[in-house]
Amino acid sequence: MIGVQTGRSPDTTGERPRGLVGVRAVAERRHEVGVEQRRRAILRVRHQLAVAGKWRRRGDYRRAGLLLTRTLAAAEGRFGPHALVVAEACNELGVLCKATGGFRRAERYYRRALRIFRAAHGTEHDSVATVYHNLGGIAHARGRHAHGEPLARRAVDIRTRLHGRDDPRVAADVAAWAALLDGCGRELEAEMHLWRALEVFRTALGEEHYEVAVTTHNLAALRHRRGDLLGAARAYADALRRKENALGPDHPDLAATLVGLASALRGLGRAEAARAGYGRAVSVLAGLVEENHPTLVLARAAFAAASAEAEPEPRADPQRRAGAGAERGPAA
Repeated sequence: MIGVQTGRSPDTTGERPRGLVGVRAVAERRHEVGVEQRRRAILRVRHQLAVAGKWRRRGDYRRAGLLLTRTLAAAEGRFGPHALVVAEACNELGVLCKATGGFRRAERYYRRALRIFRAAHGTEHDSVATVYHNLGGIAHARGRHAHGEPLARRAVDIRTRLHGRDDPRVAADVAAWAALLDGCGRELEAEMHLWRALEVFRTALGEEHYEVAVTTHNLAALRHRRGDLLGAARAYADALRRKENALGPDHPDLAATLVGLASALRGLGRAEAARAGYGRAVSVLAGLVEENHPTLVLARAAFAAASAEAEPEPRADPQRRAGAGAERGPAA
């Protein structure tokens, strides 16, 4: 009996370690599978965000919004409310909401993204700078220039420390900051920064890049406010040509430049050309943005006013002619 027990004893002690090793191996394999599944799920979310971003850039706001809403819900359900991919989805939704005129919703999405990015990365990170840039843009769209200026400046500071002042990402931050500086009455400082950003864009991205078009538009707006209508009209036309080359002839992002160009032409007495520009701005926005979108509201009102100016007026009614002339400035 002793011999039998002694014979089995090594086998028994030998099976237990092999069993433990097997359990451990299964657990490790399951962990690896879980990690791989999570990685693939994150890649799927980011792929969907990229597709939605592509649709947004093409001007297909409806499809982009549907996909982004579903993607955010899926990311929250799979990874929880504080995951990085949730922040990425919130930032994309913020960009879309700004484009369509949902400024308050855009700010809420941006603020949520900022909290998640800062918790994950600290303050010195590209994602944090991007959201500060975007928050400054929302403030500009809402006319809250003094509120947005320090947010945009923070984006510039962070990104400059990360990449240096000649990086096109820094130039994009600088150009956005300059728009807020202009709104704060710091026109000369804004112009200096815009020319500097334009130089970086031309060198790094080429003459026909979209960022060159946007910065050219902003410089045209400065000329416009100074009363240089002819110079503004030429710069707006240049910006519009570049935007059309980059985005196509019917993209909603053309609207702001169409309105600027039409307003300059209207000031030069070219009411019919102005009317056509305002009408085109309405056509590229209508049905894609909210009805109270400021550019759409302005374009519709200015289209009506320019249409009245373009029509021949009855010779027997000089009072009506004088009234129409007096309304020309504020209507634009």
